[in-house]
Amino acid sequence: MKQLAILGSTGSIGTQTLDIVRDNPERFGVYAICANRSVDLLIKQAREFHPEVVCIGDESLYPALQEALKDESCKVWAGADAIAEMVTFQPIDIVVAAMVGYAGLRPTMEAIKAGKTIALANKETLVVAGELICELAQKHHTSILPVDSEHSAIFQSLIGEQAEIEKILLTASGGPFRNFTMEQMATVTPEQALQHPNWSMGAKITIDSASMMNKGFEVIEAKWLFGVPVEKIEVLIHPQSIVHSAVQFTDGAIKAQLGAPDMRVPIQLALTFPERIASNFPRADLSALGALTFDKPDLNRFPNLALAYDATNRGGSVPCVLNAANEVVNLAFREHKCKFLQMSELIARAMSDLPFIAKPTYDDYVKTDKETRTFVKQLLTK
Repeated sequence: MKQLAILGSTGSIGTQTLDIVRDNPERFGVYAICANRSVDLLIKQAREFHPEVVCIGDESLYPALQEALKDESCKVWAGADAIAEMVTFQPIDIVVAAMVGYAGLRPTMEAIKAGKTIALANKETLVVAGELICELAQKHHTSILPVDSEHSAIFQSLIGEQAEIEKILLTASGGPFRNFTMEQMATVTPEQALQHPNWSMGAKITIDSASMMNKGFEVIEAKWLFGVPVEKIEVLIHPQSIVHSAVQFTDGAIKAQLGAPDMRVPIQLALTFPERIASNFPRADLSALGALTFDKPDLNRFPNLALAYDATNRGGSVPCVLNAANEVVNLAFREHKCKFLQMSELIARAMSDLPFIAKPTYDDYVKTDKETRTFVKQLLTK
């Protein structure tokens, strides 16, 4: 039985991971869970799965969590330091890194240092510090298995292959605004942006998908996961979300992974690899689809994707700036404090104005993240 630590157990990926545990109790145990603020759901999960450690990120919620679980035998912790320590416990086999945003970086690093297998759903970890994470994984002989449907598809397409990659074809649904004019996008509301046509995700990633920043992050993530230069990563708009991504080899052959848009498929594979186990997840009926279409993205209407390519080419601390600025404007948009198209303008301003560090250390990333958030918040107040 594999013992899991689930970072972000109350979010979309975390709850679906627990669905898989629930369906396969003979294969998986839940050793540790954590959430940022969703204390009621965290308490419910702790009572069902009886983990050894339960942790809440927001320390103000610790008394409520401790009181609710006083009749459980688990350790009840709080705060970022506790989350980073939690993942190092010896019985843990796999750490499901599903926390949202920059907050997932430090515990993922600690899990790698502790030699845990990482099921990576927190793409910001590689966006912010891809070089550092890859160096740590190599040093500590740690496997990083992708949970993103696109990167899982690429991973599956590469299994058994020794050939050189000519191109990675990273598919994107295009989100709810792929056919909008610039005039229409100027008036987009958060409520509209939160209505994704194909996937059910958390609020932050749904907005990132609508702005295509999520796809930009996935370009950066693919660069580090698969060791390919960014010019070999091509984004294709694929509204049906059936081809989850593909790899083109130097002989011209293309291998792709297809399936229904259900995140439990890549989550389960990351937990069971190299084995595949049966599931009752929905199947894609190709005969009912009629057609699968692919188009190039419009970088004028979706400048966030262009900004991500630029950040990847510049390297150093710039992707960290990209991520921190995006986290601030994403929240501001959801709170009606920023227009949809203004998000890209503020991110670009941060990338151009903030100091560049060519070879950042972890401390440099922490400083850059803090400075960027302060800078963008000041722009928002003006």
